[in-house]
Amino acid sequence: MARKYDLIIIGGGPGGYTAAVKAASSGLKTVVIEKDKLGGVCLNRGCIPTKALLFASRMFSRMQNCDEFGVSADFISFDFGKMQDYKRKSVKTYREGIRELFEENHVDVVSGTATIRRGKTVEVNGEEGRDYFEGKNIIIATGAKPLIPDIPGIELPGVVTSDQILASRNWNYDRLTIVGGGVIGVEFATIFNSLCSKVTIIEQGETLLGPMDKEVSRELEEELRRRGIAVYCGARVKEIQEGLVCVAEHNGQELSVRSNQILIATGRTPYTKNLFGSDVHFKMEKGQLYVDKDFMTSEPGIYAVGDVISRTRLAHVAAAQGTYVVESIIGKDHEMRLEVVPNGMYVALPIVPSCIFTEPEIASVGLTEEQAKKLNMKVRCGHYNMNQNGKSIIVREESGFIRLVFEAYSNTIIGAQIMCPRATDMIGEMATAIANGLTAAQLSLAMRAHPTYSEGIAAAIQDAMAH
Repeated sequence: MARKYDLIIIGGGPGGYTAAVKAASSGLKTVVIEKDKLGGVCLNRGCIPTKALLFASRMFSRMQNCDEFGVSADFISFDFGKMQDYKRKSVKTYREGIRELFEENHVDVVSGTATIRRGKTVEVNGEEGRDYFEGKNIIIATGAKPLIPDIPGIELPGVVTSDQILASRNWNYDRLTIVGGGVIGVEFATIFNSLCSKVTIIEQGETLLGPMDKEVSRELEEELRRRGIAVYCGARVKEIQEGLVCVAEHNGQELSVRSNQILIATGRTPYTKNLFGSDVHFKMEKGQLYVDKDFMTSEPGIYAVGDVISRTRLAHVAAAQGTYVVESIIGKDHEMRLEVVPNGMYVALPIVPSCIFTEPEIASVGLTEEQAKKLNMKVRCGHYNMNQNGKSIIVREESGFIRLVFEAYSNTIIGAQIMCPRATDMIGEMATAIANGLTAAQLSLAMRAHPTYSEGIAAAIQDAMAH
């Protein structure tokens, strides 16, 4: 006989565990079905472990260049295995926090592979056999897996994904080629460049970071090159040869790069293996699971959130969507909006912050100038170079800028692009401003302390209003 729940959640990543805590704390009897470890890709093989390695590698890099601050240290070295141990401890601590939240809110956890059957029944196959669960509602939060392109030689030993790098302990990255110049690619390039690897990025698109603001992409490319990373945009990988030689076509010429390892970082694709039984039929759209504006699939009472449906594959997006669905189920007003239409506007503004943990950090929210113009919006932009910023001068991290985009008639902020240290923390202020339709005058009311990176926001506002 099936065990009955108010809500069954398939997947224990950010979308799943956030929805579970929200539902259980609201009085819904909730169960999370997870085939691996709680936390999903983000916690176990993505955001958290990657940022831990970024922090550790940055620490080593700064120690190597501490003489200018009057600090001397002899025999600087790193132990990649110990870095991985530090990363695993960080992941474990975070995972234990999720488990404690589940226990406090009485969320049940079942280990196994879930298959959805008719009548909102979920079959779970685990180590202890087969079990069945019946839910009034179901949330699919199964995430995504690495997308492996069809390149001859991609199956050769030494051609790896980010999952495999994050699981390794032995150092074999003196020469690393990265296929793909998206977020995963540039963050891993930053890690291994800081650890003195010779890093090459081969990106098929004309710029790094795809849909990111072109000015940000250009400045990032220049910064990576300045740090010794070889970057080839507009290059198509033709094959990978024995000896880990990556052969690509770049500007009409053949490019060959030999490496110790080749990282495939060409994106991710929704993970739905064994998810749908033969007795259910979900609507698909362009190869992906269809959902409506409320994240409901074609099957009533069954929703999907996070990387399994989103083009914007970010942990905070999955968490926000999970919360949104639970609020819909319990009939509560939504606390968070994924987009907003400010007063007087005729277009919805995305308020999803995008953060990239390179050095310097990159963060953006809302519309870029180019996107706004495509929507026939009149805008005025404010720009501030961080080489004029006191805090940047003190810490010797003077590259980057702050760029703010305002609607020209109302002076309402509609977008922000920041490239500087702590950009990923600063972007929250801009997201709040966009969500509340704040104007340049309203943003200028509050002082910003000196010396801080955020002083640049005030300077960018002044620059926009001077035009």
